[in-house]
Amino acid sequence: MMKKVVKFGGSSLASARQFKKVGEIIRSDKSRRYVVPSAPGKRNDKDEKVTDLLYQCYDAASEGRSYKKILEKIKTRYDEIIDGLDLNLNLDYEFNQIEENFLKKAGRDYAASRGEYLNGMIMAAYLGYEFVDAAQVVFFDDNGNFDAETTNRELGERLEHIERAVIPGFYGAKQDGTITTFSRGGSDVTGSIVARAIHADMYENWTDVSGFLVADPRIVKNPQVIETITYKELRELAYMGASVLHEDAIFPVRKEGIPINIRNTNRPEDKGTLIVESTCRKPRYTITGIAGKKGFCSINIEKAMMNTEVGFGRKVLEVFERYGISFEHMPSGIDTMTVLVHQSEFEEYEQSVIAGIHRAVEPDFVEMESDLALIAVVGRGMKASRGTAGRIFSALAHARVNVKMIDQGSSELNIIIGVKNADFEAAIRAIYDIFVTTEME
Repeated sequence: MMKKVVKFGGSSLASARQFKKVGEIIRSDKSRRYVVPSAPGKRNDKDEKVTDLLYQCYDAASEGRSYKKILEKIKTRYDEIIDGLDLNLNLDYEFNQIEENFLKKAGRDYAASRGEYLNGMIMAAYLGYEFVDAAQVVFFDDNGNFDAETTNRELGERLEHIERAVIPGFYGAKQDGTITTFSRGGSDVTGSIVARAIHADMYENWTDVSGFLVADPRIVKNPQVIETITYKELRELAYMGASVLHEDAIFPVRKEGIPINIRNTNRPEDKGTLIVESTCRKPRYTITGIAGKKGFCSINIEKAMMNTEVGFGRKVLEVFERYGISFEHMPSGIDTMTVLVHQSEFEEYEQSVIAGIHRAVEPDFVEMESDLALIAVVGRGMKASRGTAGRIFSALAHARVNVKMIDQGSSELNIIIGVKNADFEAAIRAIYDIFVTTEME
C-alpha cells in the first residue's frame, strides 16, 4: 500500500471549517497515512496566528506581567475548533501544564511549539489516528542543531508499527528533553523528515496556493501554475525570493528521491506543483519560472591587460571577503570585471572596499552603480530551445527596459539579468508575456 505524508499549513487549520476540509482530503485517499499539522493560522486579515499569541503570552508570564487574558484567547481558539468538530476532547490539563511551564520560564521555543502540539492532539482525535509527540522522535543536539541521523533512525522505528499517525510540525527536543523549534515555517521541514523516515512514496504539502507560480502574482496578473519543477530549478527560484516551501524542507526528501506535491487545501481538485529530482516530462513553456530581487549594486573594475594578470580575480574578491561581503555574480570581459553585491551589505564599507581594490590590483578605473535588480529566468526547457536569450532581449527592448547585465550559468538552466530597480516589474511582465502568454496562444 502506498504511503503518503501530508502536511497542512496554518491557514488550512485555522478553524473547524478548515479542519473539515482537511479531514475530507485525508479520508479521500487511504494512502494519506501520516499527517503533520501546523498551529492554527489567521482566519481573516485582522486575525492573529496562534503562534504569535503564544509568544505574547509567554513573554508576559515570564516577565511577571498579566497574561491570563491572552491565555484565555488561545484556549478559546482551540475550544471553538473542538466544538465545531463535535469532539469529545478536553485540553484543560494541557493548558494547566502550559501555564505552569510559562511561569517556570521553559523558553520561547517551548511556548511556540504548543500551537502545533495542541493542534496535533485535535487532529489525531478528529481522524482517529495515533498521536506521536514530535519531542519524542525529532532530535536536536546540545547546540540546537537538528540531528538528522538520530531522528531518522528513532522516527523510522517508532512509525514502523503505526499504521496511521499525526506528528506535530515545527519542533523537537534536545537529549535532555528541552523543546527546540525549527525556524518559522518549520512544519514543512518536519513533513519532509517524516517522509524520509518512513520511505514515503509522496510528500504532499497542503497550503493556501495551488502550487508554485511562474511569476509573482503581485507583479503578473493571474500567473500560470508550474506543473513540474526539478529541485535544481526550485533552488534557483527560491534563492531569488520565490517562496512556497521552507528551504530546509527539500534536503531530507531529496536524499531519498521522494517527490513533493504542493497542493491547495481550498482547491483540492487542482493538481498543484510536483517537485522532483529529475524528469523527462517536457515543460509546458520554454521557461519554468521567473523570480527576482531588488537592492543590488555593481562595482565595475577596468584595467588594461587584466586577462594576463594571474590571480587578479582572487585579489579583488579577497577585498570583499575582508569586509564580510559576499558577491552574487561576477561577469567579466578581457579588460573589465564587475562584482554584484547586496547594496545594504556594501554601503557601510564602500569606500574601504574601493581603496582596498586600488591597493590590491591598481585598476585604471573603478565605477559603481546602485539601485539594481536581478531577475532569474529559470527552466530546464531552455537547454533545448534556441534563441532564448534573444527572445528575452527583444521582449525587454520592446518594454523599453535597459539591460545592465546578463549572466548565464554553464548548466544552461538559468539566465540572470540585471536592470534598474525602477524597471524591475516591467521587465518581469515582459519576460512572462514573451514566454508564457504568447506560448499559450
